[in-house]
Amino acid sequence: MPAMISFRSVVDPSDCDFLGHMNVSRYFAACSDGVFTIQSEMGLTANDMREGRRLSFAVVNAQSDFRAELSAGDAIRLETSVMQIGSKSMTFRHRLIRSEGDTLAFETVFKCVLLSLETRKAAEIPEDVREAAVQWLEQEA
Repeated sequence: MPAMISFRSVVDPSDCDFLGHMNVSRYFAACSDGVFTIQSEMGLTANDMREGRRLSFAVVNAQSDFRAELSAGDAIRLETSVMQIGSKSMTFRHRLIRSEGDTLAFETVFKCVLLSLETRKAAEIPEDVREAAVQWLEQEA
């Protein structure tokens, strides 16, 4: 499966909750950063969102599995791939991995619509974005 590394970090003590592991909100924050990273690589950059086409992906559905705890000091990376490309939507798979031992800690699938930041409605995915996304498209088994 072709995936890009869309986020890297080290779990900070402030990322952890009173249970001693990384808080749920931090898992989703990493995935949110991952979406912005991959969409930028597809040609929808921050500047493009502000001044250009005024388009960005927005999550409309998430299905998640927590597989292993992450603790302060753990080096982590997020691998992002594209599962499906629709006319106005794209589905992303994110895998958050503890670098030491390559342990899968979290996996989520985000279905996103391409949101017009002008109309706040779903927009057609431009052809150049679609073509760029194909390089991270998961191959069917």
